[in-house]
Amino acid sequence: MNIGIIGAGHIGSALAVRLTDLGHTVYIANSRGPETLKEVEQKTGAKAVTAEEAAQHGTDLIVVTIPLKNIPDLPQDLLASVPRETPIIDTSNYYPVLRDGRIDELEHGPLTESEWVQQRLGRPVVKVFNNIYAHHIVEKGQPAGTPGRISLPVASDDAAAKQKVMAVVDELGFDAVDGGTLHESWRQQPGTPSYGQDWPADKLREHLASLGSERTEAQHAEYRANHTRAEQEILKQFQQSSATE
Repeated sequence: MNIGIIGAGHIGSALAVRLTDLGHTVYIANSRGPETLKEVEQKTGAKAVTAEEAAQHGTDLIVVTIPLKNIPDLPQDLLASVPRETPIIDTSNYYPVLRDGRIDELEHGPLTESEWVQQRLGRPVVKVFNNIYAHHIVEKGQPAGTPGRISLPVASDDAAAKQKVMAVVDELGFDAVDGGTLHESWRQQPGTPSYGQDWPADKLREHLASLGSERTEAQHAEYRANHTRAEQEILKQFQQSSATE
């Protein structure tokens, strides 16, 4: 496949490594220009390009993996020429304390992170790779049927795109679990029990079913509080580390 990756951070680079290893042609971009990605090219085997070129050349699959706060800064016509059948993957997570600042639409009301992204991109998206550590993408993929194989939830309103992406997840070495619609993707967001967990498919399916489909106000408050505590702990550790250097 020809795959465009917009975002060359931990997740984008990890996906580039694995996808090129599997024989796909990968084009990778960041916000600073391809001249800043020479090391990424050498590490991943992907070709460094502009975001526009990544969208143009990623005819089979596009991955958007940039900080949530930067989504509105993408060119408005970035995906205009992308074929309608090309799946658009969104890997983003909302980190209000550490990175993104407060986004009122995500603090209150039913909107999920990827629904917010979908609105701004103007194209259906598939949410996946947001709840796995980047180095696990590179190191922990296993053949289908391996006992305990890590599973990843895949959520989207576009059934055809979801199936294509689930096939990619399997090729990368993980069990793809149908996470429902994009409105149900809150079940794989930060602060939820499955976030960052390397669960097998049966456990993940059972957990997603136990949460229900529509997020309640109590669930929203609980998981937001969980995530805030986790962010504050990371920030505290970073500050302590900086103070001792």
